[in-house]
Amino acid sequence: MAPKPVQHIDVLIVGTGFGGIGQAYSLRDLGLSIKLIDSLPGVGGTWLTNIYPGALSDTESFVYRFSWDAEDLQNYPWSRRYLRQPEILAYLKHFVEKHDLWKYMQFNTELLSAQLVEETGVWEVKVSTGEIYWARYFIPAMGFFSRANFPDIPGIDSFEGRITHTSHWPADLDVTNKRIGVLGCGASGVQVITNIAPHVSSLTAFIRHPQYTLPSNDRPITPAYRTWANEHYDQIWAHLKTSFAGFGYVESNRPFFSVDPGRREQLLEDLWSNGNGMRFMLEHFCDITTNEDANDAVCDFIRRKVYQIVKDPEKAHRLIPNERFARRPISNDGYYETFNRENVSNVYLKETPIKEITPDGIRTADGTCHVLDVIILATGFDAVEGNLIRANIVGRNGRSLKDTWAKGPRSYLGSFAAGFPNMFMVNGPKGVFGNVIPAIEASVELITNAIQRAECFRREYCARGIVEATFEAESEWGERCEQAAKGSLFSEVKGSWLSGGNVPGKPVGVRTYLGGLGDYRAMGMGATRDEWKGFEPF
Repeated sequence: MAPKPVQHIDVLIVGTGFGGIGQAYSLRDLGLSIKLIDSLPGVGGTWLTNIYPGALSDTESFVYRFSWDAEDLQNYPWSRRYLRQPEILAYLKHFVEKHDLWKYMQFNTELLSAQLVEETGVWEVKVSTGEIYWARYFIPAMGFFSRANFPDIPGIDSFEGRITHTSHWPADLDVTNKRIGVLGCGASGVQVITNIAPHVSSLTAFIRHPQYTLPSNDRPITPAYRTWANEHYDQIWAHLKTSFAGFGYVESNRPFFSVDPGRREQLLEDLWSNGNGMRFMLEHFCDITTNEDANDAVCDFIRRKVYQIVKDPEKAHRLIPNERFARRPISNDGYYETFNRENVSNVYLKETPIKEITPDGIRTADGTCHVLDVIILATGFDAVEGNLIRANIVGRNGRSLKDTWAKGPRSYLGSFAAGFPNMFMVNGPKGVFGNVIPAIEASVELITNAIQRAECFRREYCARGIVEATFEAESEWGERCEQAAKGSLFSEVKGSWLSGGNVPGKPVGVRTYLGGLGDYRAMGMGATRDEWKGFEPF
């Protein structure tokens, strides 16, 4: 068979989740030829594949959407405080349809390699269909949570029942009246445990790192609430984009110990009753993530709640974290109450580790064989850079991204990498921590600013229009991320995807900018729109 001809394209975007869709939307009117590819059979990214029971966003619905289309914000329907997976996927399909983005997309097409051709400044991109693209701008938008983390457990291939990762849930899997084992208690573990427990014969949760989880208080929204949101979207988004975390509410400037103990308890009870993990962390107090004593007091409050809810003290003990409340907060809809069910048990793996998986279940170190029909791996993701280094991406001097990041990922503003000109990462490593949609929007805006400047320079001076971060800027940004992390208790937690500690052998280090969305946007817009700071000369 003759090789397919090389296709010349201005912009090649990899990924059709929020990041890829947002980037295509932002570039669609610039007169550039655009191609989006995805290894999946349709749009949605994480929200196409994560179809496990109970999958939903714990960011509130009114800000889990793009801000760019004011008419869509006011008219597209949403009926509950949080969006479930089918609703998020439907929203993304709607956005693509409304803005005529389907025409750029090609599915079932996996990125195999991308190599900079230094003589021309273009990227040669090879994909699984056999096609080869020469792209002036190469934009990976593969998402933080797209490469599943599978545990290495002896005997895992011997299990005669079914094993599934939450991110690869089979459409035909029915757990009704089955004996279920769930490994992991992060966001997906909490959701799937709570959702399936009433329907299974038995459920055993195997827990290594118990996490603090707060009530979500999901509920239908009222017409009055929707009217309020529609009338105030300009103010909501203006404030959100200058806030710390971007979740759509006013973040507190009240120090924890500035009020008396009785009032502190009232405010914590209010947060617990209202629900939402990020609100609990940021809405009533400003220093829960920075003041050790404040954090310890909050941990004590949550632990007391667990012991009040879970009637079996041994079960409750196995659900109590022994670390600070300094991971990405998890919201739940009855998780702790689920352990009051007679058919639900838990195993604390630090006391009783898994020895092996056998043909009929999981054997723990105390000799117990937990007989199971289905094992659910809620073990999270090789987050942040996992998919980027899986692909063979090669920049200047034949140096691969994987080798360049062997000691941990580097970037400038989370979107640009020194030595990889005209490669732009949507919300890449060392991008801003917070609500992922405005974080993606901020990254998209910086990339779009860079491309617009490059195109202007290219037209005016007949130059190639190469955008490349300097190594100095990349190092300075890395140091800024380190300094922001030192002021946060997030950096103390081991085993978190935020540091890479959840994946054995992965370099541990700061992977997000914890200095706030507003600060990040101001610095990024200044560098890409106002001053053109931190880049090699055109």
